[in-house]
Amino acid sequence: MSEHGLYLEDLEEGMSAVFGKTITDADILMFAGVSGDTNPVHLNEEFACGTAFKGRIAHGMLTASLISTVIGTKLPGPGCIYVAQNLKFMAPVRAGDTVRAVVTIKEINRERRRVTMETVCMVGQDKVLDGEATIMVARREAKVSPMVEEKIGIPA
Repeated sequence: MSEHGLYLEDLEEGMSAVFGKTITDADILMFAGVSGDTNPVHLNEEFACGTAFKGRIAHGMLTASLISTVIGTKLPGPGCIYVAQNLKFMAPVRAGDTVRAVVTIKEINRERRRVTMETVCMVGQDKVLDGEATIMVARREAKVSPMVEEKIGIPA
């Protein structure tokens, strides 16, 4: 793949890509620092044990950020623009869990340069996040033939 990533013309419905990461305590602490989300359900074991989760959980948006990793680095990759994302958090993610973010192209609107993708995060066989993203993808620049260049006066 080039530095740019895939272009609209390279994409087909059904294409899929995956990114996996084991979530660590350090990831959760750094995400809290970067995002400002210091909810004690993420940071305080004693507090979190008193919740329905019975222990600390990773931020839902930390998990969701792995979808952005796939879209921005693999499919379609560098150069695409996130337009929209909906998310449904289905189960908690904890430090030590390995999350697999999977994106699959559902629909391509070539006129509008929009790609609709199914976005899922899994821990083992459990779906922990489900959603759908809309991405804007660049077209390849049309090449002008040498005859046309000559007619319109483009220097060689």
